[in-house]
Amino acid sequence: MKRRCQKLFPTVTDSSGFTLIEMLIVIIILGILAMVIIPQISVSTDDAKVSTLKTNLTGIRSAIEVYYAQHNQTYPGMVLETDGTTATTVATAANAFIKQLTQYTDDKGVVSGTKTATAIYGPYIKGGVLPGNPFVTDTAKSILVSVALTDNVTTVRAQVAPTDNGWAYWPPVGVFFANDAGSTNSVTHMSY
Repeated sequence: MKRRCQKLFPTVTDSSGFTLIEMLIVIIILGILAMVIIPQISVSTDDAKVSTLKTNLTGIRSAIEVYYAQHNQTYPGMVLETDGTTATTVATAANAFIKQLTQYTDDKGVVSGTKTATAIYGPYIKGGVLPGNPFVTDTAKSILVSVALTDNVTTVRAQVAPTDNGWAYWPPVGVFFANDAGSTNSVTHMSY
């Protein structure tokens, strides 16, 4: 009879697995760890974006200055990429700026897809496109350039309302900066 009862009602020492209390304790510990780790990940993501922004700005600004030195103190975007005449509209200046930094140019700023006997300068930025602004989520907008053809950069910078265009550039003086409405750690991206 005793054997029959043992078969019907096994003892607790024969069972295996976790109790409900043990499972709840593990879940609570995992939740606490997640609350501690997740904010650290988001902070490091913003830091990485700021670092990328600063790196991109440094690279583009360096390319602008090299272009300026090689093209008789003329910044990219001041002349048309097709014939070297003065750019008169914002759209033509922006287009010329991008092409003159990403393709070969002659001493007048006329672009060529390949290096030739006259197109001996550049490309200053490899890959055919400007690097994007990491704080602009729309990749098509992150390479757009807001251009002003005035030479008073203090007035222009004060009047500029940050947009989501990625970059802003002033060809007469060669000033290039981030043009998004964001800020990180109370520092606006436009001030980098």
